[in-house]
Amino acid sequence: MFGDISKADQLYIACGYTDMRKSIDGLASMVQQNFQLKPFQNSLFLFCGRRRDRMKVLYWEGDGFVLLYKRLENGSFQWPMHAEAVRTITFQEFRWLLEGLSINQPKAVKKLSPTVFI
Repeated sequence: MFGDISKADQLYIACGYTDMRKSIDGLASMVQQNFQLKPFQNSLFLFCGRRRDRMKVLYWEGDGFVLLYKRLENGSFQWPMHAEAVRTITFQEFRWLLEGLSINQPKAVKKLSPTVFI
């Protein structure tokens, strides 16, 4: 299916600003050179511009790249600006981001990895 991003295994967010004039080749190059990741893996790569009202999502679909672009008419994304160049986020954090919320929700219940109790 064209652009079925729900099949992605990982989501990576490029913290800070990205030059939104970059197209598929520029963003894929950035993933490889700046983040030392493989743009051909089954992952979403999220980028945001300086005004934080535009987002690009790069996704390798197996036979080619899909580039999704979203521009907000009102408001801005709560994009992380800290020093990390790239970090992984969950699909829940991605939904929060699209809803105008921060991906760092202090009151959210965090998922725990299962442990064995004896």
